[in-house]
Amino acid sequence: MASTNQSPEYQSAEKRYLSAKNDEERILALEEMMKTAPKHKSSDSMRANIRTRYIKLREKIETSKKKKKGSGKEGIKKEEMQAVLIGLTNSGKSSILASLTNAKPLIAQYPYTTTYHSVGTMEYSGVQVQIVDLPAVESEYFDQGIANTADTLIITITRPQELEKIFPFLEKTLGKKIIILNKIDLLSESEIRRLSSFLLSKKYQFILFSSKTKENLEELKKKIWESFDRIRIYTKQPGQPADKSPVVMEKASTVYELAEKIFHGFAKKIKETLLTGPSSKFANQKVGLEHVLKDKDIVEFRMK
Repeated sequence: MASTNQSPEYQSAEKRYLSAKNDEERILALEEMMKTAPKHKSSDSMRANIRTRYIKLREKIETSKKKKKGSGKEGIKKEEMQAVLIGLTNSGKSSILASLTNAKPLIAQYPYTTTYHSVGTMEYSGVQVQIVDLPAVESEYFDQGIANTADTLIITITRPQELEKIFPFLEKTLGKKIIILNKIDLLSESEIRRLSSFLLSKKYQFILFSSKTKENLEELKKKIWESFDRIRIYTKQPGQPADKSPVVMEKASTVYELAEKIFHGFAKKIKETLLTGPSSKFANQKVGLEHVLKDKDIVEFRMK
């Protein structure tokens, strides 16, 4: 045991594994053991043994879920805006999820780390977007149903050739596609130029990114938000500043549709609407219920 130079963190995780009262606790302990296990040649067999235990235990949990729910995967409640991370194993999807959201997925160098979906929330200008990291497309755990119904597909690659393996899984998908060329910190400037030229020639919507350095993180968040074709409308009370959290609407929505979303059937009780922003001619313009809104409009409703 001493030859593997186990760290205090690994030893602590191993103790939690041995004293775990259920499979969920064992899974968490094994994940920590995989992250903190020594990474040198004499510990190869130990790391392989941990991963084998992890895979078998995960399969046991998935089988148990099948018996209870008739499904091998725990369901996800789809939020108003949902984007899913899709790619081959070790493309960096989990690291991107951690960069974009509050989620803390397991991140490791060995293949097929993600054996079940991870979910996080991306905040952008007061808007919340659900981001789902799916297992690799070539994995038995890949959830085709979630991919097919997602609003946006964030396709993560490290080389353009990977798209040939990924696209067959996207034939029935409905969402818009954003391609992330990840791990650009490992590429030379000439390689980046060459790969960018190729993706441009295919007219793909893409972005260069590094989950390690977070290069272009804000641009990625912007692209994800823009993929939904929605607008942000800020409401305000008389004499008060506009709310910081916007109401998300479809493009070309009217004042009436905004009022219905907020007041749930009481739009006709509105006496007057004042509007400031891109769709107004001047500040506090009085507009009717049929007025078409634009992104970042500020609306003040006055009731009867």
